[in-house]
Amino acid sequence: MTRPSAAPVLSTLGCRLNAYESEAMREMAGAAGLDGAVIVNTCAVTAEAVRKARQEIRRLARENPGAPIIVTGCAAQVEPETFAAMPEVTRVVGNIEKMQPATWQRLAAPDLIGPTERVMVDDIMSVRETAGHLIDGFGRHRAYVQVQNGCDHRCTFCIIPYGRGNSRSVPAGVVVDQIGRLRDRGFNEVVLTGVDLTSWGADLPGAPRLGNLVRRILRMVPDLPRLRISSIDSIEADPDLLEAIATEPRLMPHLHLSLQHGDDLILKRMKRRHLRDDAIRFCDTVRQLRPDIVLGADIIAGFPTETEAQFDNSLKLVQDCGLTFLHVFPFSARQGTPAARMPPVSGPAIKQRAARLRAAGDAALRAHLQAEIGQSRQVLTEGPRLGRTPQFTEVQFERDMPPGTLIDVRITGHSGTRLQA
Repeated sequence: MTRPSAAPVLSTLGCRLNAYESEAMREMAGAAGLDGAVIVNTCAVTAEAVRKARQEIRRLARENPGAPIIVTGCAAQVEPETFAAMPEVTRVVGNIEKMQPATWQRLAAPDLIGPTERVMVDDIMSVRETAGHLIDGFGRHRAYVQVQNGCDHRCTFCIIPYGRGNSRSVPAGVVVDQIGRLRDRGFNEVVLTGVDLTSWGADLPGAPRLGNLVRRILRMVPDLPRLRISSIDSIEADPDLLEAIATEPRLMPHLHLSLQHGDDLILKRMKRRHLRDDAIRFCDTVRQLRPDIVLGADIIAGFPTETEAQFDNSLKLVQDCGLTFLHVFPFSARQGTPAARMPPVSGPAIKQRAARLRAAGDAALRAHLQAEIGQSRQVLTEGPRLGRTPQFTEVQFERDMPPGTLIDVRITGHSGTRLQA
């Protein structure tokens, strides 16, 4: 007799890579028969992210009484004891364990797990390979492919290397094969994701670079209409990647840059590997190579020791780099990082500076939207009345469209936050 099953409930916090991995976990948990469980895939990027994870766990426990709650992700990897101490939590699973089918098979058969083994988290720094768990995309419009995991850098504000481990790359052949399968299933756009994407290949034979992977994908999957790369570290962009940006129309003209700040002294205190002029020079270069490119960036407001003048250098970076999409992070100290021991900026000042950065980003976005009016763009539809241009700008349609298709539209206006067509 077949028992009725309820699909696992997944809650994903944080980055696109987490979203990708959640879909992989959904498949593995479903295949293992882990019915009715609640899986929370956490983020550890800030102390606020950990607080939100705890809040989400409590909410899901109230809404799913009696359901086992499995907590995983970066916060679970870095602070397993925090979540193990929560009465709502059944198991705490590490970032490596969550991507192994055997883990979900054990979780589906509790008699295979010792009664005291609530925490299943191993030393992630010992991991040397990324398996590249293959999923057939998620959603109906855009597929994400994990090509890299972990990070070898130690920025003073960042806890993520301790949640993700050292940098590991998925071999190019595996990536190309997966993208070919996704294209065969009808996906018109693929996004390459990773924790430190531009470090892809450093651990593979011959140490290939990200540009080599991009050009190989476009050559080996010639019918893929659109390839997109997620956040990159501009100082690591290699000549092949710049050549692809200049010459490959199927590589989308949008880059999101991990800039973090616009002042040289703060960048040094962050232990970043670029200076202000490096960022401006890179943005000028890619704009010359691809005039239609649109740039976004991560910027932290209120990093410890930041003066008003140093903050102004970040504010000016929006214009000096020609940034359109801003991800603004009010600084939040993470215990265990060097930045947490530096003299802090006051909370009100951090909040006020973040608001000023967001206002500058909103103004830059509106200027971009205004400049798009009258342009013809090919849009990938994401929902009945929503899509994105090659530059990743949101477009709202006047009538319903089938998701996942490429359509040519003429931009007629904007709402202040998205285009209208």
